[in-house]
Amino acid sequence: MEFAPSPIPATEPPRDCPRCPRLVAFREELRVEYPDWWNSPVNAFGDAHAWLGIIGLAPGKHGANRTGRPFTGDFAGQLLFDTLGKFGLASGTYAATPEDDLALNGAIIINAVKCLPPQNKPTPEEIRTCRPFLEGQIDALANPRIFVALGQIAHQSAVKVLGGRLPKAKFGHLAEHRMPDGRILIDSYHCSRYNQNTGRLTADMFEAVFARALELRATA
Repeated sequence: MEFAPSPIPATEPPRDCPRCPRLVAFREELRVEYPDWWNSPVNAFGDAHAWLGIIGLAPGKHGANRTGRPFTGDFAGQLLFDTLGKFGLASGTYAATPEDDLALNGAIIINAVKCLPPQNKPTPEEIRTCRPFLEGQIDALANPRIFVALGQIAHQSAVKVLGGRLPKAKFGHLAEHRMPDGRILIDSYHCSRYNQNTGRLTADMFEAVFARALELRATA
């Protein structure tokens, strides 16, 4: 299996990043159990000249941790990439593998936590420890003025990296937060299987987030 290269390679953590002991131990277990999987910090994916930054939570076990590309190979990716394609932010065909011809146009996906956490739940310390990578990747991008946070953990990390204040920037689906430098963060419920199956997030709700991002870009 091929793995997706990063559009901003100098900002990525090393393949054997040692910063979070619990995540390192879990990574090593999976490398033994699934030696053909990626099992490493997952690179950003998308357009290095993006105007829209999408902040995810962390790799999924059978998704990005397996394939090496954000939201690729798990349930959440289908809705995300279908939606991006509908709004002209993705081209090609998503086939749940980095070997497909999917490309993002004007958008980039960066996870708040680079490595797979057990039960998909990073600890607060792991989130803080990984935040410098998120900050470095956002700083390396020249163009993004609008960001979408997928879920509350991504929201919290994005607010902190963008210079906002969490007491004033409360998470809520379709909530908008203007940062001190004028950048805008839009919140969305995460496109997880659980949120979709329970109806907490519908396709129409998710599309509304990206429709709003495009509206903001047009008026910026």
